[in-house]
Amino acid sequence: MKIFQFEYKDEASLRDELNVVREACRDKSGACALLHVFAETPDRKRIERVGEIIAEELPKAQYVGCSTNGSIARGVHTRSDISIECTVFESDTTKFETLQYPISEETASEVSDMLVREVQSRPWVKGVELLIVIRGMSLSSFCRDLQHLRSDIAVFGGGAFNQDINNTTACVFSKDRGYSEYGVTFVLYGGSDFHLSTHFVTGWKALGRVLKVTRVHRNILYELDGLPAYETYRRYLNIKNDDHFFVNTVEFPFLYREHGIEILRDPVMSNPDGSIVMTSDIQERDKLRLAYGDPRTILSSVREVARTMANFRPETIAIFSCAGRRAFWGDKAVDKELQPFELVAPTFGFFTSGEFHRTGIHVIQHNVTMVIVAMREGLPKISDTPSRIFEDTEKSGEVSLVQRLSTFIDAATEDLNEANRLLHQAAITDALTGLKNRGETQRIIGELAERRDGTLSLLMLDLDNFKKVNDQFGHVIGDKVLVGLADHLRNMLSTKNSACSAGRWGGEEFMVVMPDTDLDSALAFAEKIRAEFARIKFERAGCQTMSVGVAQIRSGEDADALCIRVDDALYAAKRSGKNQVKAG
Repeated sequence: MKIFQFEYKDEASLRDELNVVREACRDKSGACALLHVFAETPDRKRIERVGEIIAEELPKAQYVGCSTNGSIARGVHTRSDISIECTVFESDTTKFETLQYPISEETASEVSDMLVREVQSRPWVKGVELLIVIRGMSLSSFCRDLQHLRSDIAVFGGGAFNQDINNTTACVFSKDRGYSEYGVTFVLYGGSDFHLSTHFVTGWKALGRVLKVTRVHRNILYELDGLPAYETYRRYLNIKNDDHFFVNTVEFPFLYREHGIEILRDPVMSNPDGSIVMTSDIQERDKLRLAYGDPRTILSSVREVARTMANFRPETIAIFSCAGRRAFWGDKAVDKELQPFELVAPTFGFFTSGEFHRTGIHVIQHNVTMVIVAMREGLPKISDTPSRIFEDTEKSGEVSLVQRLSTFIDAATEDLNEANRLLHQAAITDALTGLKNRGETQRIIGELAERRDGTLSLLMLDLDNFKKVNDQFGHVIGDKVLVGLADHLRNMLSTKNSACSAGRWGGEEFMVVMPDTDLDSALAFAEKIRAEFARIKFERAGCQTMSVGVAQIRSGEDADALCIRVDDALYAAKRSGKNQVKAG
């Protein structure tokens, strides 16, 4: 393939550049040429005029493009209003096609289904590029449905944007379907001689403590750790809930794990009630952390991917980099993370409102991420790119101030988390036996009783004549009997499923909680506990016995009613002579 890159200055110079492209084409009509047009402002008339000139000079060439937060060419942020990249494919087996559809949150799944059908009808496809107007939409269903694409097909791309990061007006366009402010454009690549390799880079690191999602609806995050989600940004970063919220948070996304990888997710806006609109759906009980960018970590990640790209021997590299990364570096330094790829092959791309990359079968929408796509035709060519250009030029052992502060915060947070963990454990544990205490046992029973998709049985145990043990041998010996019973329950439960648990209910009473266990199974287990405990010989106190009540939850029954029935069953066993099991 041959690569041409130029900036739109005026019509005459554009025609001159296209004439050069024409001379490089096998077919002078440009059938083997694909152009990417990136515009910093969604000026429809100007964009359409550029398209008209391309069609006049290269009648059979295809072009696609979008509005951007800035264009990338030759390893730098071009600072040009309109940048054009043209790839001329030299192999007659290489194929490419463009598709474009209108899209909204309601039609996103339908669009992905249409794309899957189109790709299935073209077995030659190896990669799918997408350019999309996001406009605050949740694209979770869109991405989820794209996993139905053949597993060997790469998916990559970016969200259209605007030069003004606060302006939501954006567009995509293509030769066949024209200009759209509510659309998605696809480019299908493939053929026997076409090869590509995709990667993504973050370089952002977790900062501070883990935050648990406690209330969410799709992409609206209401609460973290039971507090309004916005409070995280106010408390830790002093960011106000105003019109500048998006700009101020773009460099501090949330980080969490999904599909086995770390994902960065930016908030789009904050609402008056303290909820936050995210770029994609979040799940309840997801664990999030704020993240920050450290320049050295970022550049180290970039160089690592650049080395991998160099081994692939690409002829061109497409870069889809988040506008948040541009904001982080600033216009004077953003080229630092772009130039290593230009040393491998000619680069082009743009700063996006969201990045898309397929990892395994999953198509994931990223934020504050750089997606890099290496392409070539034919076998790898010998490269004269020296490996030393990817070496870290920073002094060995030198650590940035940001990294030192982050390490301090992480260590302090880890200490605090451990202290909180120990406090929590103490709050739910019976000090004598080490079993769960009554409060925690009641909480577990309450949660399980609210389920409607499984059964639940309780065993309530009480030592027989335990007062005599304390009166005759003292509380030290009595405590040893209680601890012995707790150990016995732990040993017995080790053979059951991990969801079963035991707790001290009070005094010499204990409760065993057995989810997904019917009455007959619970009765058999209770009898085994009773019989084997009766054979244990305690110091001075000798053998002891217990009475056990068993009850299975009934349809529509709540936790309190179930506990009353199992308590009644226990006292029925007591009244019947003790040392036995009764069902309630």
